[in-house]
Amino acid sequence: MTMLLLPAVSSNAASLKLAVSSPLLRNLVWYEIAGICNRRVEPGWGRKNRSSPVRRMAAAAAAVDGSSASTGLREMERAATMSKPKVPVLLLDVMGTLVRDPFYEDIPAFFGMTMKELLAEKHPTCWIEFEMGQLTEDEVIKKFFADGRDFDIQGLKECMTKGYTYLEGVEELLQRLLSAGYTMHAFSNYPCWYSMIENTLQLSQYMPWTFVSCHMGLRKPDLEIYLEAARRLKLDPSDCVFVDDRAKNVEAAMAVGMKGIVFRNAKQLEEELAAQGCCL
Repeated sequence: MTMLLLPAVSSNAASLKLAVSSPLLRNLVWYEIAGICNRRVEPGWGRKNRSSPVRRMAAAAAAVDGSSASTGLREMERAATMSKPKVPVLLLDVMGTLVRDPFYEDIPAFFGMTMKELLAEKHPTCWIEFEMGQLTEDEVIKKFFADGRDFDIQGLKECMTKGYTYLEGVEELLQRLLSAGYTMHAFSNYPCWYSMIENTLQLSQYMPWTFVSCHMGLRKPDLEIYLEAARRLKLDPSDCVFVDDRAKNVEAAMAVGMKGIVFRNAKQLEEELAAQGCCL
């Protein structure tokens, strides 16, 4: 997502204005500029380096509609010269934390089974392998049940899609966190079907799908996935707050130095975020 952001921002002044006015896009701009420069952005570096990517992009954006290049430059530098995003940075589990998980009720009902029956008959590692990007959708059809029986995978996907809804109070809290300038990243154990959640709920209007197990080849609570997240964000783990509805995932995050919150409901999450310094 961020790889496509800066060319779009540089193409016209209207996009530039959007990038610096939107908290989500502003933070994404920061991450990509830091990546281009291959170093942490220091205050004022754009003014010192007159051939910097920031100056070139701002001038290009301003030239499109005849506006002042210096005005575009000031706006772009304002986004870029943040030494890092507002901390703490929030790493948020999705299923069972932000979004209702259809696995426990809808999927057993789709197969005409109880949850106990489904667990007894499905392959013990198929879904985990799918979450780690090790199986294709066609391979999941063949392996989902231990006995290899066929099933209507399109029907299953439609069933799951209908079950995706924001948990009570969560979307409003995300809106307020974003407006307050906090950077959030989805941090989810999920297969490529996370796109169905995105298509249904447009979670990316609040945060990018930065850390999804099917792309990382790792799953929570593996300690390495938390460390890799901090490395990719160029942050100390202590600058991150990890939120998940599963205690073992939160304990793993805390083991590498992150702050952790076990999610129960939106009100409790807001209170505990406030205790971690997220002022709304």
